Amino acid sequence: MQVPSLDTATLKARLRCQTEAAGFTLFGVAPATEADGFGRFCDWLDRGFAGEMSYLHKYREHRRHPRAVVEEVKSVVMLGMEYGGVSGPHPSAPARVAAYAHGPDYHRFIWDRLNELSAWLMAEAPGSYAHGTCDSAPLLERDFARRAGLGWFGKNTMLIHKRRGSFFFLAGLLTSLELPADKPHTASHCGTCTACLDACPTSAFPEPGVLDATKCISYLTIELRGPIPLELREPVGHWLFGCDVCNDVCPWNRDRQGADAPRSPFPTNPDLAALDPVELLSLSKRDFERRFANTSLLRTRRTGLLRNAAIVLGNTADERALPALEQATTDADEVIAEAARWAAGRIRERMKRGEPGA
Repeated sequence: MQVPSLDTATLKARLRCQTEAAGFTLFGVAPATEADGFGRFCDWLDRGFAGEMSYLHKYREHRRHPRAVVEEVKSVVMLGMEYGGVSGPHPSAPARVAAYAHGPDYHRFIWDRLNELSAWLMAEAPGSYAHGTCDSAPLLERDFARRAGLGWFGKNTMLIHKRRGSFFFLAGLLTSLELPADKPHTASHCGTCTACLDACPTSAFPEPGVLDATKCISYLTIELRGPIPLELREPVGHWLFGCDVCNDVCPWNRDRQGADAPRSPFPTNPDLAALDPVELLSLSKRDFERRFANTSLLRTRRTGLLRNAAIVLGNTADERALPALEQATTDADEVIAEAARWAAGRIRERMKRGEPGA
């Protein structure tokens, strides 16, 4: 319910200051109406591009309107928090981890700040309601971010901001208050550039603006629970967890770390960018859970991360990894054991041909 005689313009300005203090670089407000891209989302699902992410089908209809998350919602405040930069290979390890995973699990990190913002807003406007979300509710966040003026959809489907690029988390604050809306971002600034499409190792974009998740390295290394398809293992390359290729090559990310770049509160742990796939193969379930507790890498479970480690080693083709791979072929988890057999066989084949490791 709208609070009588409330100066919503002033409240919005004060809320923006609060979000900046919490570490959110981007801020915008969109009206809480039906998501613009709901039809495109349904078409994407129907084309089978979601792969094994069955929860997207299960909650399809919920994404039509934000009232499925907050019944009395009037405004969607969209926020962006930056998380580092281009994820170049670490000199001490052959495996690569997507930049967003070089720190704690971003969900909890951002939820804590959203909860504080929600409490602040409700205290400022008694009788109102606010609820924060970051990948935790059936909300088409990119749609509302574009509508709130935060950027446009790139050809790689990422939301891109002119000054801040695309290396940022999106978060939403759904409120019963009717705050003044920002002007939607209606233009696209990709022009004729196809760098992201051309660079994708697995050709995961059947057309500009459409991602076939079943070929995306992020999906293959994180969401997929079974074996990675044989034809996609070599293109996975050195990616152990996630992928940043289409972000890394985007021209709009080139200057995002300039002198005016705000310092993100999102912490980074260099150890997470320097994981040794040989060492990972020796982790027990308990070791895995202890080592990666409170990080995004926990999402892969032991099966996924050790499977990925074997694939990376098969692609590096370093014969020094053979003993660890041989041991992993006896793992009780067949997904891990099969990936290790594939990797060991690949290394032996290269050794027979006299080819050096990658």
